[in-house]
Amino acid sequence: MRIAVIGGTGVYDPQILNDIRQEHVTTPYGEVDVMVGTYRDKEVAFLARHGTDHSVPPHLVNYRANITALKKLGVRNIIATAAVGSLNKAMKPGDMVFVDQFLDFTKSRAQTFFEGGPDGVVHIDMTEPYCPELRELLFNAAYDLRMRAHLGGTYACTEGPRFETPAEINMIRQLGGDLVGMTGVPEVVLAREAEICYATVTMVTNYAAGLQANRLTHEEVVEMMRTNTENLRRLIMHTIAAIDPERTCICQWAVSGPVQPVKE
Repeated sequence: MRIAVIGGTGVYDPQILNDIRQEHVTTPYGEVDVMVGTYRDKEVAFLARHGTDHSVPPHLVNYRANITALKKLGVRNIIATAAVGSLNKAMKPGDMVFVDQFLDFTKSRAQTFFEGGPDGVVHIDMTEPYCPELRELLFNAAYDLRMRAHLGGTYACTEGPRFETPAEINMIRQLGGDLVGMTGVPEVVLAREAEICYATVTMVTNYAAGLQANRLTHEEVVEMMRTNTENLRRLIMHTIAAIDPERTCICQWAVSGPVQPVKE
């Protein structure tokens, strides 16, 4: 099993897959249920980040358990989805953005697998936090499907579960943020530490606080995601079809370093 999809808000259904079964995975960080199925003869894992009934708020998602479970299943490539608010007028509601950078404003989340002791301390490089090869595959799929998409953007992750204030949004804009959400970090960091290629499909659901006339509601976000579920499904299926399950990438050597050839 080399490919996984992490479904965010509004993406709870693994029905893009055939022959679905449930895998219960035990990790040092907790128990994780993963749905597993096939698409075009490729075995694919599906994990609902907030639970299938959206019962887990963003600051309580067990990110370390989720990434560890996928690693134990053999996953090398993760496509994650996320609902976001836009701070960039060029990134409109309904657009998809394949982000390439992030700003971290979270406060209480475990950020690493390496906390000293037997595992030591690792200072992971995050020059390119999101796998450039997976991002390119996603963008090419969006182009083929004639979907409005942006190859690049800076995602700001806040703690949640509340929405941001207009003052916070203004700060994030001044720091270069294009989009704001609540789940992208530490997920992207942990995936890199686990040496898994990771890319996020962000779906713009609204403009952020202070940038639109009406007040923000969770229902608005869910409704926009529901409206675009079919587009997300088509994009993910198209991308999965293009992924070589045995591909290698520098992301997969992030901690261990590249395999050196053996001298005869």
